Amino acid sequence: MRKPTRSLRGAVLGLVATATAAVVAMAATGPAQAQAQVHGQETQARATAQAVPRSTPGHLVPRELPPHPSSDWYASDVTQGLPETAPFCVEKTLPSAGATHRTFWTEYDTGATQIVVRTGTVAAARQLAAAAEQKIRNCAADWQRTYPQGTASWRDYGALAVEDGAHVYGVHTSYPDSEPGIHLFGVGRDGRTVTIVTWGQMGDYDQAPLADFQRTITTAVVKLYHP
Repeated sequence: MRKPTRSLRGAVLGLVATATAAVVAMAATGPAQAQAQVHGQETQARATAQAVPRSTPGHLVPRELPPHPSSDWYASDVTQGLPETAPFCVEKTLPSAGATHRTFWTEYDTGATQIVVRTGTVAAARQLAAAAEQKIRNCAADWQRTYPQGTASWRDYGALAVEDGAHVYGVHTSYPDSEPGIHLFGVGRDGRTVTIVTWGQMGDYDQAPLADFQRTITTAVVKLYHP
C-alpha cells in the first residue's frame, strides 16, 4: 500500500484487470482467432520468462494459500529475480541475486507474493531474515510518517517452530476516504535459504486469516529444502 488511496486494491487487481481485458478482447473475435491469440500469448510467455534452474527451492502453489471465501487462487510461474513491484513493507530489502518469486491473486481484492532468496552462507541468510523482520516491524511507523493523515499499526503474531524458524506479523493501514488495508507477513529460513510470504487485502485485523496463514508460511519453509 504505497499510495494511501485505494493503492492495495489497485495493486492486487492490476493482474485481474489485465486478464479481464484480454478475455473481453478475445470475445470480440471468432473462436479460431481467440484460440490463436491464446496460443500466441502462451508461446510469448514461455519465450520471455526467465528460466528457473531445477535446483530452485520449492514454492507455494495456489491451494496452499489461505482459502478465499469467494474465489480460487491463481498464480504466476516461478520466476527468477524480484517482482517488478516489491511487496508492501519489504521494499529495497531483498537482493535480486539468488532470488525467485511467485505472485498470487484472486478474483477480488486479495493477493499474495512469495519471494525466496538462496544466499551464499547460513550467516548471510540469518542476516537477511533479520533485516526483513526489522523492516516489517518498522513498516507501520514508516508508512505513517509518509502519510501523516493516516493511521497504521502492527502486530507480532510470534514465531513458528519449522526448520530454522519462521515469524509472522500483521500490519494495518488506514487513510481518510480510502479503504483500510490489512497485511500478513511470514519470514522463514532453512539453512542458507530465506522466504518471505506476504498476503494482503482491504479490511481490518479481524478479517485476516491468521491460522491459515500460519499454515501457509509453515508449508513455505518446509518446501525450501531441495536436495
